[in-house]
Amino acid sequence: MAAHSTSGAAPLTSGPVPIVPTDDPRLDPARVLARGPGAHAMRRILGHGGFMLAGIIFGLIVLMAVFAPVLAPHDPYIQDIGNRLIPPVWHDEGSWTNPFGTDAMGRDYLSRVIYGARISLIIGVATAIISGIIGSALGITAGYFGGRIDMVISLIITTRLSLPVILVALAVVAIIGASLHIVIAVLGLLLWDRFAVVMRSATMQARSLDYVAAASAIGASTPRIIVSEILPNIMNNLIVVATFEVANAILLEAALSFLGLGVQPPTPSWGLMIAEGRDYLLFDPWVIVIPGIALSLLVLSVNMLGDGLRDITAPENCN
Repeated sequence: MAAHSTSGAAPLTSGPVPIVPTDDPRLDPARVLARGPGAHAMRRILGHGGFMLAGIIFGLIVLMAVFAPVLAPHDPYIQDIGNRLIPPVWHDEGSWTNPFGTDAMGRDYLSRVIYGARISLIIGVATAIISGIIGSALGITAGYFGGRIDMVISLIITTRLSLPVILVALAVVAIIGASLHIVIAVLGLLLWDRFAVVMRSATMQARSLDYVAAASAIGASTPRIIVSEILPNIMNNLIVVATFEVANAILLEAALSFLGLGVQPPTPSWGLMIAEGRDYLLFDPWVIVIPGIALSLLVLSVNMLGDGLRDITAPENCN
């Protein structure tokens, strides 16, 4: 039987298929790249106004702390009793020599505020690192192994939650003594409970997923599964909790310093500056208002960063 040919059909060829130009904007290479995961994450970050504002404020405070020796107009420790309690520059008696005025010992207030950012950041970050290591280790261990190990660690967490942090910190610091290192150590050993609770819950959810079962099926060791499979997938929870604990540690240090059991004079701590200025509140309120505003901005920015990270890394926003 003879083969019939269809008129008008294009002959089959074995050569390369030509690329037909198109004006469809959806196929534009620049638009295709803009739809990648990195661009999507950047759009989520730039579209979160609170996160951006907090990032700017926190970044400025960090820069102020890092470049404190360059930015501070005077030595924050030099006393000049003859120039004590000079008002800020916006008062009639103020001058640009001391833009924020001086304290009761004649020390430049702007310089002490700038150097105080270092103390608050050091305490907040160091405390979060110590408590994060302790709490994450306990939480991941309890969440992964479960059973009796989970029961014991849950009992430890419950015991810690029953202890009021501020009272325990006051008692310990009063017995041992107050200093920057003591405050960091005490707060770091007391603020790990939130890390433990969150990491335990996140690990219990992650251990039942397919990629953990696959790693276990091919013979991966327990430490490798935890470090390579579980920890990277719960890291966003760890980062969010760490930001809130940084703010919590800064506030607790300010409270301890205000009560005289935190950072000791003449260290320029914002909490200590508020405590030193309380006797002059009625006549020179700026000695409390200035470090109070600085402390509030730092804590607010850190809390807003944590809140923004939680929104940005939420599963419903990552798709």
